[in-house]
Amino acid sequence: MKHSTNQQTRRGRGPARRIGRSLALVLPVVLVLSGTLAVTRVNWSGNPSDSILTASDVSAAEVSSRTASRAPEDVLRDRLLTELQEKDPGVALTHLQRAVNGRPSMAEHCVSIARALGRAAVRVYGPSRAQSYARPVCDTSFAAGVAATRS
Repeated sequence: MKHSTNQQTRRGRGPARRIGRSLALVLPVVLVLSGTLAVTRVNWSGNPSDSILTASDVSAAEVSSRTASRAPEDVLRDRLLTELQEKDPGVALTHLQRAVNGRPSMAEHCVSIARALGRAAVRVYGPSRAQSYARPVCDTSFAAGVAATRS
């Protein structure tokens, strides 16, 4: 008899136990997220005029000092985009291919970099001239970037 009484008591706590377990899982996540959001909105500088820092407030020296902490593919993309503007897309594509050949870990980023070069080439040279620089670097992603910008 005692055994059947324990089963009935356990069944009675079922929904409450499930709600309690759900709260035990969800509540810490909510608290951490709300705390993180609160910390990001606090003015830590102590100066009331510096309440929000925008991208235009960052100087070139600060940007160059942060370059060391950026991902290698972002640094490569920026360097190649500069080459594209200063020289031509052919030079940038050649250097992209060399970077991927010399550092195989960059291959996974090759497609996105080549597409970015294609879009930038259209902005700088126009669609027809940009297309003339296309070659099979990273599975013709440069041409895909040019084509995506044209439509």
